[in-house]
Amino acid sequence: MNIPQLQQEILRLKQEQDVCILAHSYQAREICEIADFTGDSYKLSVDASKAENKTILMCGVRFMAETCKILSPEKTVLLAQPMAGCAMADQMDRDLIAQVKKSFPGYTVVAYINTTAALKTICDVCVTSSSAVQIVNRIDNKDILFIPDCNLGAHVAKQCPDKNIKLLNGGCPIHACVNTDDVKTAKALYPNAELLVHPECVPEVCAMADYIGSTSGIMQYAVQSDKKEFIIGTEISIAEHLQYMCPDKTFHILSLKLICPNMKATTLVDVYNCLNGNDGEEIILDDATIRDAKRCIDEMIRLGE
Repeated sequence: MNIPQLQQEILRLKQEQDVCILAHSYQAREICEIADFTGDSYKLSVDASKAENKTILMCGVRFMAETCKILSPEKTVLLAQPMAGCAMADQMDRDLIAQVKKSFPGYTVVAYINTTAALKTICDVCVTSSSAVQIVNRIDNKDILFIPDCNLGAHVAKQCPDKNIKLLNGGCPIHACVNTDDVKTAKALYPNAELLVHPECVPEVCAMADYIGSTSGIMQYAVQSDKKEFIIGTEISIAEHLQYMCPDKTFHILSLKLICPNMKATTLVDVYNCLNGNDGEEIILDDATIRDAKRCIDEMIRLGE
């Protein structure tokens, strides 16, 4: 089958089986086209919880599928590609942070949503890249332990000067590998373009940006801007999606290093095979993990309102 034929067969199968397909914004174009919802990790989890379908198929990475299960424990949640993990989410586990917490008694533990379900069970509040500044500002406690991304944490600390924010050495290795030389090269090639970067990039790169924001924030900024040319400082698929969305504008990638192998692991064939029961993995979490991990997500919703 070619791509259009495969897409049509997937659409038939998902309707036949009453499956809701979620695709993270970093997924390939042909996968986003057959998804019921696209967006960042938290938006997809909320979309899944509101969907009437009994089965959710996640085209993304494991922690995203886990978050869907936490918010929709009564639903069957499938991960299209079982090997799709997240290098950042896997950097810190529950035992490590339990030990670290002993060194910071009284601190509020703020966990980026890019963490495992097990780690979320011992954290106080969850944040996304778009909500982190607002939520940290609204926490009553001045003392914050922010995990795992030190670059996002540094961005939050800069925006929240009244907070005492402790960071650990962790983060997204894809975003963190981009440096100021990459920015200088891109700006020399495209001198009229605005630079839009994700806060998972290192502070030196963020300092050179015209806009710093989440994936959804970058896309919204580019769509609404009256500017016509942009350098996109996040996963390279976003530049492609934006080019389809705004054919009258021009989008350049900041660096070829901004390719996430975990996000690229999922293929259209994986989605097809998962719907046929030949591949994929059902996400199973015990009741205690769901209950305890949900607390920090509920707190995120409360502080984010």
